[in-house]
Amino acid sequence: MSDDDQPTFESTESGASLVYPQTAGELRKGSMLMIKGHPCKVSDISTSKTGKHGHAKAHIVAIDIFTGKKYEDLCPSSHNVEVPFVKRSEYQLLTADEETGEVSLLLENGECKDDLNLPTFVSIGEATDDDKALVKEILKAQEEGKIIIAAVLAAMGVEKLVGMKVKDD
Repeated sequence: MSDDDQPTFESTESGASLVYPQTAGELRKGSMLMIKGHPCKVSDISTSKTGKHGHAKAHIVAIDIFTGKKYEDLCPSSHNVEVPFVKRSEYQLLTADEETGEVSLLLENGECKDDLNLPTFVSIGEATDDDKALVKEILKAQEEGKIIIAAVLAAMGVEKLVGMKVKDD
């Protein structure tokens, strides 16, 4: 058989690697979970006693980590919920454009990451007050010529600039 006769396998992304299962009863305040397809952080959780039909219920109140919107879910505490893989990274900020919202970050390998925008330039929903305050802080520090370390949160294939700190020389 020659190389041309070999079967070719196309790869696709199933999305399954973006989440993992966890029992609802193991969730705590500050835990991450998926509610209605949104990656959320638990702000309040309470469990009821087992009822006539045998399952204790977990009442979960969580806030979307990207939009700040509040979601609620009620599920048996013995059932599994989806938990997103959430990664927080820090990069040095090179430039932030107030007009276009484009941000340029320096990766550890020396390359530039140019696919992010300032938090006020959102494609879904509206910018929160925290987003607006962060943008003001970033632009002010950049204007003063300070070295800025930007915190980026990534989950479910989405990335967002969520914080910053000024690096001391």
